[in-house]
Amino acid sequence: MPGLKHERACLPPVAGVDEAGRGPLAGPVVACALVLPAKSVPRGIDDSKKLSAAERARLYARLTDCAAFGVGIVEPGEIDTLNIYWATMKAMTLAVDRLAEVLGCAPGHVLVDGNRLPRWGYAATAIVSGDAHSRSIAAASIVAKHTRDQIMIAAAESHPHYGWHANKGYGSAQHLAALREHGPSPLHRRSFAPVAQCILPF
Repeated sequence: MPGLKHERACLPPVAGVDEAGRGPLAGPVVACALVLPAKSVPRGIDDSKKLSAAERARLYARLTDCAAFGVGIVEPGEIDTLNIYWATMKAMTLAVDRLAEVLGCAPGHVLVDGNRLPRWGYAATAIVSGDAHSRSIAAASIVAKHTRDQIMIAAAESHPHYGWHANKGYGSAQHLAALREHGPSPLHRRSFAPVAQCILPF
């Protein structure tokens, strides 16, 4: 389980940052920046990918009740303009900016999942597999993942062909088959190869 070693080595308040949705063919990329409370931290916080949807939902409710957090969302059109790497960096920046508004000050330090940092003025450290090593990053991963999943479940009601309620925009067999049959929706990332291949030339 991720611990607090990295948090304890940094100037507080320490924010963990993670994103969800780099790989899907549709939907936004979502990032969360989160500062855990000093006490009464929910039990069971772990890398969101290791948790069931029900466990993520439970922890999301607990975390958004007790922690300070900010969420950043970059939509598919901007992903196509920026590319997914820079869109992810923007989502993280938006998340930390929003967290700073909530806190009323900049975080003392930001722990970011991955090996790269956004171009920002915050004191920060990138941690490879950070959601496995930092409890703050793991908590942020839960909020980001649950937030994005709910966006895709809601979007599935308007675009039922693609099975987003189950695949959340990832390239499952059902999703790819629906893309070939129906073409892309407004929520698809047209710069991603499987989507671009289904756009008919004029």
